[in-house]
Amino acid sequence: MPVGVCAFAKINIGLKIGSRRADGFHPLRTVYQTITLHDRMRVDLARGTGVEIRCKDQRVPDDESNTCWRIAERVMKALKVRGRVVIHVEKTLPVRGGMGGASSNAIATLLALERLLGQQLAPEERLRIAAEVGSDLPLFLIGGTVLGLGRGEEVYPLPDLPELNCVVATSEIAVSTSQAFADWDSQEQEKYGKGQAAGRLTATTASDKLSGFSRAVFAWLGGSSTGVPAKGSGDRAEALLLDLVRAGIENDFENVVFPQHPELRAVKRALEREGAAYASLSGSGSSVYGLFKSADSAKTAANRLNAEGISAVATKTLTKREYWKKIWA
Repeated sequence: MPVGVCAFAKINIGLKIGSRRADGFHPLRTVYQTITLHDRMRVDLARGTGVEIRCKDQRVPDDESNTCWRIAERVMKALKVRGRVVIHVEKTLPVRGGMGGASSNAIATLLALERLLGQQLAPEERLRIAAEVGSDLPLFLIGGTVLGLGRGEEVYPLPDLPELNCVVATSEIAVSTSQAFADWDSQEQEKYGKGQAAGRLTATTASDKLSGFSRAVFAWLGGSSTGVPAKGSGDRAEALLLDLVRAGIENDFENVVFPQHPELRAVKRALEREGAAYASLSGSGSSVYGLFKSADSAKTAANRLNAEGISAVATKTLTKREYWKKIWA
């Protein structure tokens, strides 16, 4: 019998990019936060071998390039079982929208297969397989508020933020993450020049930026006006938003994505105009989100953006407990 599972989205609250490493990846610092928007997945096992992806959205690949396909192969091999994995994806989250939809789909596939087979991978094996498939996958094995380091795959649970109201504005624009990184490298090279000395300067500057982000996040999450999140505290959420603005936590991808797609910068400004206490690109985009002080203000903002022709929806953040409670809903 098929297993149904929800694949929740994430947003990035700040994202700093370091200099490209020898392996071609960039060190990152980010805070991941899961939200209630999600795709619906249905996973089943049939006779035979291989993986089959079924999705009405033609933009979703149905071959080995799909993260669900790659993780299904690894899970079946790790658990030493055979069968044809059939994965149905009911797509709601944007494709290549910076909200981790493909990564979340893959982790949902992993969890569904474990339930179907009545077997569970060891936690370290789950993380290893997830990190092999993609940088964003491991965060969805934790949920809630998560610190991302390394290339994003090194994840650490943070104390959950109180429930925050959010408006997510999506676009038909598909931003290539690899191209965004390439544009970032070009920008940094132009800024600091070429050559060995310039390389040292860029590395030092990038390291300082990463450290600065860490200090800003610490000040935001552990400052005198924040402390440990109090469940259901409206005052706590409002104070947290104020501290977020004061800390100056930003997404570096905005520096290269917005010049290429000025309409996305306009969406951020529209969110701020409608009252967002904090607005940002999520990941490398193209989704842009805003955090609001109340559910009513978020719904009003989403309605106004839709009236302007900007596709937007009001949603909320998910704690770890709610994430794991609702994932099987």
